[in-house]
Amino acid sequence: MKIYRYRGKCNVSGANIRRLREKAGLSQEQLAAKIQLMGVPMVQKAISRIETGERVVADYELMLIAQIFGVDVKDLLD
Repeated sequence: MKIYRYRGKCNVSGANIRRLREKAGLSQEQLAAKIQLMGVPMVQKAISRIETGERVVADYELMLIAQIFGVDVKDLLD
């Protein structure tokens, strides 16, 4: 599968995820653990790559992240 970049990034949600994570006082490792507890394998390195735009974020991952932070998925995409 070819991954296309938009403005040099693989996703547009990384900066918002980072902002929300820091606001919640969570480390990348803690966020990855919360996602794992919801049934999706995730490690700290994946969170780092999402936040820097180096990794694509699956739709189901966006749904879980939005649920963790108590926001709507569209809030991650602004």
